[in-house]
Amino acid sequence: MSVVHQLSVGWLLDHLSFINKASYQLCPSCQCPAPSASHVAPVSSTPSTEDIVAPSTVDTTYSTGAAVERTGATLKKNYVFREEFFHVFKPHIVSAPQQKPQQESSDAGPREGKDSGNGTEQHEGAKNSDGDSLASARKKRKRKCSVFNQGELDALEYHTKIRGLILEGTRCLIKEGLKSGFLHPISAKQSSVKNVITGHVGCGMAELCEMAKHFSSVNENDHRSAQIVDEETSIPEQDLLSCVTENNTDYAKIINLMGQKYLVPPKSSFLLSDISCMQPLLNYKNKYDVIVIDPPWQNKSVKRSNRYSHLSSWQIKQIPIPSLAAPNCLVVTWVTNRQKHLRFVKDELYPYWSVKTLAEWHWVKITRSGEFVFPLDSSHKKPYEVLVLGRVQGSINLPLRKSDVEVLPIPDHKLIVSVPCTLHSHKPPLTEILTKYIKPDAECLELFARCLQPGWTSWGNEVLKFQHIDYFIALYNENEVGSFSLI
Repeated sequence: MSVVHQLSVGWLLDHLSFINKASYQLCPSCQCPAPSASHVAPVSSTPSTEDIVAPSTVDTTYSTGAAVERTGATLKKNYVFREEFFHVFKPHIVSAPQQKPQQESSDAGPREGKDSGNGTEQHEGAKNSDGDSLASARKKRKRKCSVFNQGELDALEYHTKIRGLILEGTRCLIKEGLKSGFLHPISAKQSSVKNVITGHVGCGMAELCEMAKHFSSVNENDHRSAQIVDEETSIPEQDLLSCVTENNTDYAKIINLMGQKYLVPPKSSFLLSDISCMQPLLNYKNKYDVIVIDPPWQNKSVKRSNRYSHLSSWQIKQIPIPSLAAPNCLVVTWVTNRQKHLRFVKDELYPYWSVKTLAEWHWVKITRSGEFVFPLDSSHKKPYEVLVLGRVQGSINLPLRKSDVEVLPIPDHKLIVSVPCTLHSHKPPLTEILTKYIKPDAECLELFARCLQPGWTSWGNEVLKFQHIDYFIALYNENEVGSFSLI
């Protein structure tokens, strides 16, 4: 379960557990013969790319804190997400001493001002990884005058309104996490852990989408609704925008794109395309009961970093939610901390889509020891992000699935507290949280996705980004799924 603790204020999540619960085990036809009996594979504490290539070329198996015993039997191959991408042991930016709250000494956290040395790079692009850069960043943030612009005043007003909720609610959830041992004070070894720096992994998917649009074989009026992914297979680039790709089996599949390997979890489907080529998605399923949207919001930071393309507010409005949504569809939109974007979603975007706003939730990002990743009152970055939840209104002539099953109303002001992935924009999973608010057989869709989920359809121009095989480690066993021979 990805939900570690649930209280009235919200949920404490384990993102890594959710990814690995998908069971990235390859089908039996992909089993590999084991080496000689009683061979014990060495354990790598910092796995490299070599640790995750085919077992015929590498005689190591990665496991956390244990060796894996191989026997003469045929071994099953299973992939797990690399744990070090969740090694967030210290805040990315530490508070000034005067900002330390009195409750810092409490075992219930969260703690904001503990100067613990080097920070860990946050997935939104914080760059303060040593003392010099941190001092430089603070110097740059000093204002030349005391006058705040309207956007800053709006942000301050909003933060003041929700600050107590964030602080007290997070403290309650962290207290439970510390009691259960899921969260814990950092050790001396962990305090010396450096950032996980990843180079360019995989092919440039956004560029690939743009290139595929110019292939003559791509015709929105002449395409299959879906293609089934076979055993390890290559998908022609010209098919990327033409139809949805499905893995309907109970096993993970490996696909090849532009010479790169990507893992597709069981019972998942995806379309790799951009907003100019959504027709295959519209033709794939009738309607969706849940739509989660993580738009590439336009802001100065994105423009400077050139990390990914962004969409204007007008372009976001053109997303065909009314054509994708089933009656009473639950729509969840991730919003940055810019009040301009939050107002746009609630006052303009949702009304345009005939969606009624029901609630605002907040994702709070913490370290493994229960500190905010950024100071709560920081003017630079906040340790939380906003989710706006709403339901599609109006009459649509389609029957509700299992309409006799009652679902709970959407509550307001809930917190989702988790240790963030250090990979940029790898959002926490909402699947288990939303279960009680949707029908049991709900069709779920994620827009602007960067990874895949079992039971979901995912769409975006980087939809396979975090499915690249280099983000995973290969394990082997001869027992049932999820049971490894450890000594």
